Amino acid sequence: MTDYARHIPDPDSQPEFYANVPAKRLIAFVVDTLIILAICVVILPFTAFTGIFFFPVLTLVIGFAYRVITITRGSATWGMVLTAVEFRTVLGQRFDLQMAFMHTLVFTIAVAFPLLQVISVVLMLTTARGQGLHDHLLGTVAVNRRAGA
Repeated sequence: MTDYARHIPDPDSQPEFYANVPAKRLIAFVVDTLIILAICVVILPFTAFTGIFFFPVLTLVIGFAYRVITITRGSATWGMVLTAVEFRTVLGQRFDLQMAFMHTLVFTIAVAFPLLQVISVVLMLTTARGQGLHDHLLGTVAVNRRAGA
């Protein structure tokens, strides 16, 4: 019996855990991106507007910190909370700081390379648990919060 079979809901017998999760993750991604951009715009005056010249780097750093902090605190970003989705480890546990950091790092690398992002999206849309490339690599899964509550 695999760790998945023991600790992660089975998509065949408990499909409510995975219902619409890829679509919810997309909505959460858009919401999180808007939040990150808003934080960066608020920070700009504190850089004497020099942040405009390195805005992509500022966005990357703020986005990374935002994701690690929010995922560590509740196993979900604010966008994921809004869409009632959360991350779980292969053991069915919520993310700790180390897992949140690793997940954010692998996610950031995947987003940086369009081919990896396409592979991730295809995996989310075609696998039973809706896992992206970074989820497969780390043994994580996103599930509906209400189903897991």
